[in-house]
Amino acid sequence: MTTERDWITTPLTEELLRGALELERTAHGILPHRLPARARAQSADPQLAMAESQPSGVRLAFRTRATAVELDTLPTKRSYVNVPPRPDGVYELLVDGNPAGRASVKGGNTLTIDMSAGTAQVQPGAAGTLAFTGLPERVKDVEIWLPHNETTELIALRTDAPVEPAPDPGRKVWLHHGSSISHGSDAAGPTTTWPALAASLGGVELINLGLAGSALLDPFTARALRDTPADLISVKIGINIVNADLMRLRAFGPAVHGFLDTIREGHPTTPLLVVSPIWCPIHEDTPGPCAPDFSRISEGLMRFTAAGDPAERASGKLTLGVIRDELARIVAQRADEDPHMRYLDGRELYGEDDFAELPLPDQLHPDAAGHRRIGERFAERAFAPGGPFSADRAGQPGRA
Repeated sequence: MTTERDWITTPLTEELLRGALELERTAHGILPHRLPARARAQSADPQLAMAESQPSGVRLAFRTRATAVELDTLPTKRSYVNVPPRPDGVYELLVDGNPAGRASVKGGNTLTIDMSAGTAQVQPGAAGTLAFTGLPERVKDVEIWLPHNETTELIALRTDAPVEPAPDPGRKVWLHHGSSISHGSDAAGPTTTWPALAASLGGVELINLGLAGSALLDPFTARALRDTPADLISVKIGINIVNADLMRLRAFGPAVHGFLDTIREGHPTTPLLVVSPIWCPIHEDTPGPCAPDFSRISEGLMRFTAAGDPAERASGKLTLGVIRDELARIVAQRADEDPHMRYLDGRELYGEDDFAELPLPDQLHPDAAGHRRIGERFAERAFAPGGPFSADRAGQPGRA
């Protein structure tokens, strides 16, 4: 460990950060956002505010000879009433693209959520310091991936050698939008959410707009996708709309068309992959809303259940099966005028047989092994030769 006089403090600027759409200056430092201020101003939903401020896919990226790195942050940790404590968020260090360390920051603010009452309270806390030492004494590219599930204000970056922004890697940029599964719920860490794994396997730069509980076809999210430079785009649609019991079939189809139309305003010929939900038994044939199931909370198990009535499908209530059929129909309908759009059935990423082998622990989200399987399968279907994101398939219509 270096002495105090050896430290160099480098200002935290957008040149050192990847994966965020905007940086907000706060009283403590900077807060990375995954939706721009204009989008945030159009929703008062606290779930969306929490989700977009959790920096899934956001990482510091710099080049240095430093052997020691310190990062001061102020995390905001979640606590749920009557639910076992959540582990601290994980920061992951990559050196020249290879895993080189994991750590957490203690303390910070605490957001206490009561799902039964629908309330949330914030208890202020102190900032903490993350330290990585013993790094190789040579010029190297360093990435620090921020916790995918913990709002993180960045306060100060210190090293024992000068830092400069990492050079542009020259890779294609993949912009992805989806639900809590895309956000990374229950993944082991920020580099092992399924989109981060797929991006690594596909050799692309990830911008992850997976927003837990908030993939709801919001127009402001579509505009954020429209306005973000990208070479490849995917949108995973469906599970949150069922969870929230947000709309009926009559509204869903036009909303999907409108969402895709808005993206196409900014990316008229960019490969665009529409992905339907993975297998989730509670909502395959039963509409939402989704509700917490506290029946096994004494065992430390938080689960979810479907509170809708299957008979309500006749009146247009949505299930995952209905949504898959509608998404496949919409993409097929648009195929003649949009040859760069594809459809991928989410059950190809995680299906009924996968559930038997790797069940969803809370009936809604995959665990770390599930994220790995989904990420590997997405890479196989999207980035491999012949896939919708591969160079040899550019402009060829069809299914993924």
